[in-house]
Amino acid sequence: MTCHAHCCSLEDTFDRTAARRDLERYRRKGPSSSTQELLVAIRDIGPSGAAVLDVGGGVGAIAHELLERGAARATLVDASAAYLVAAREEAERRETATRLRVVHGDFTAMAADIPRADIVTLDKVVCCYPDMQQLIALSTERADRFYGIVYPRDAWWLRIAMAVQNAFRRLQKSAFRVYIFPNAAIDAAVRHAGFALRTRSRGLIWIVSLYERSTDR
Repeated sequence: MTCHAHCCSLEDTFDRTAARRDLERYRRKGPSSSTQELLVAIRDIGPSGAAVLDVGGGVGAIAHELLERGAARATLVDASAAYLVAAREEAERRETATRLRVVHGDFTAMAADIPRADIVTLDKVVCCYPDMQQLIALSTERADRFYGIVYPRDAWWLRIAMAVQNAFRRLQKSAFRVYIFPNAAIDAAVRHAGFALRTRSRGLIWIVSLYERSTDR
């Protein structure tokens, strides 16, 4: 495993108990509404035969759904070993384990060793990492065709909510923090990497965007 202090704090936050809870919720209810929106956008472009890279994918909802719909293979990178165990368990239950590779560690520290993919996704990951620019730069570099990302709206009420969460974590002596970055800055970082916006939807909390690599670069 490759990890820094923030990444390692994810092991404590997203532990075995949290992984089991999220896996059971996924089995009962399927992907969350914002994840489902991203999946619908990806299905519209046709994932059949594609290679998928899901950064910070947790129990693997995106990978499982796309493998079920014909993706050739998927790589799931996550800093939580417990969530990767859950993802592997679900893949074995679905009989897709031979097409799923799980990688444990900090994606930004190992990006160069992660295979490129047709489709790269970051579902609620930018808000869990302190360096948005680095995360987007490294993850877009691995995307050959499409880049899907879900991130929180830059809204005052969400900033207050996240500030309260972070204050509570400080009291618990946890190094894990959540972040809200200017939405325009996220969009600019993805476009700077050579992508054009294909679809976008805005909910009360989450923005779901799918980009396509520009052909003129």
